[in-house]
Amino acid sequence: MEERHAEAVARGAEDLPDNWGRWGEDDELGTLNLITGEARARGAAEVRTGRAVSLAQPVRPRPLVSGPFAPSSQEVSAVQQVMAYTGSPAPATADVMLVANHHLGSTHIDALAHIHRDGLVYPGRSLAESVTLAGVHHGSTTAFAAGITTRGVLVDLAADGPLQPGHAVTSRDFEAAEERQGVRLEPGDALVVRCGWSAAPDPERPMPGMSLDAVRWMHGRGVSLYVGDIGDAHPALDPACPLPLHGVALPLMGMPLVDGAAVDELAAVCAELRRYSFLLVVAPPRIHGLTGVPVNPIALF
Repeated sequence: MEERHAEAVARGAEDLPDNWGRWGEDDELGTLNLITGEARARGAAEVRTGRAVSLAQPVRPRPLVSGPFAPSSQEVSAVQQVMAYTGSPAPATADVMLVANHHLGSTHIDALAHIHRDGLVYPGRSLAESVTLAGVHHGSTTAFAAGITTRGVLVDLAADGPLQPGHAVTSRDFEAAEERQGVRLEPGDALVVRCGWSAAPDPERPMPGMSLDAVRWMHGRGVSLYVGDIGDAHPALDPACPLPLHGVALPLMGMPLVDGAAVDELAAVCAELRRYSFLLVVAPPRIHGLTGVPVNPIALF
């Protein structure tokens, strides 16, 4: 493990936030280790009225058929569906889904093996031994088996309108929002970010996104999970570090990412209640050995 870490340091990783070795060479939880019993209790204490808000995009499956039942448009969905009938007349109906786990039209959680760093998967395992054609053996969705429950904090950067095209989100943006909202993110909390953009890149406008400074701030604050309507900018804001979230936070810090979250309703409820913290429950389906999976995060007030 020390040799692997030294190799990464030799390639310049010493300049980047890094949790390799912090929780052991076999660790697969990454920053989820920061969610202690105290952090969960802090989140549970946020539930006062029982009001619930989903942070997931709705997904409308497209039929995976041809002929008269085929869709009339060429719309691409994260889920393709095949219907099945049993008996005649059918006493029951069923379907089979073909799911794209990292589709931008579906809110999903990235497991730690999703992105490697110079051929190494968090916390320094080789990509070849971690991910094979037979499935993911290290850093997979298996780590999410118990679900993720902690306090969530919304940082609404779009309270006065969507961020400007190409805006680089920095620690100053986060701290200004904390002060404006009267909330402070604590170690073990999940960071929920609203930028006012769709996760799908817009070819007509450069998408804003997280800067390396913002990721350093997350590391310093002890963020356990990132949830956002957008993440890394398109095109890259900094050629030297084009993917601060997916290229640094995920493989070096070991921070799972919830991509493509729908946070507008959450922001409206937070503004209405004047409360920007809540219990966040993320319960992915218990499917082992994947690089990611669709998820429906729930905020409870």
